[in-house]
Amino acid sequence: MANEEIKVIAQNKKARQDYFIEQTIEAGIVLSGTEVKSIRQGKVNLKDSYAAIKDGEVMLSGMHISPYEQGNIFNKDPLRDRKLLLHKREINRLVGLTQQKGMALVPVRLYFRKGKVKVELAVAKGKKLYDKRADIAERDARREIDRKLKESVR
Repeated sequence: MANEEIKVIAQNKKARQDYFIEQTIEAGIVLSGTEVKSIRQGKVNLKDSYAAIKDGEVMLSGMHISPYEQGNIFNKDPLRDRKLLLHKREINRLVGLTQQKGMALVPVRLYFRKGKVKVELAVAKGKKLYDKRADIAERDARREIDRKLKESVR
């Protein structure tokens, strides 16, 4: 599995800032042909997207896929809900995990794997403001340490 080629299309960096990622799961996604062509051009945004379980299906909302230029009448609504493809037992497990207080389903990245578009979905817990500040302080401290080490090596 380590030698499989994965080409990352888009990442949701805001998800890692705003949530503690508990675990991730890979899901397929139902797309139209013009959406796939637009994704191949990199015209996709995961920033404000989230997933929800409706009627036993996992739906991805808020993901923006720009209309394909040559798509004319075949283009779909850029912000429409898209169905994620998961096994029933995976959906049941996600239902149990998201019913816990403060847990949400957030797409972390979108990528091609064996020519198919896949979504890495994270079960995440929201961060409080002080958690975000602590992460920023830790990142700045780490950056400062790395900078000092580079200067001392020269």
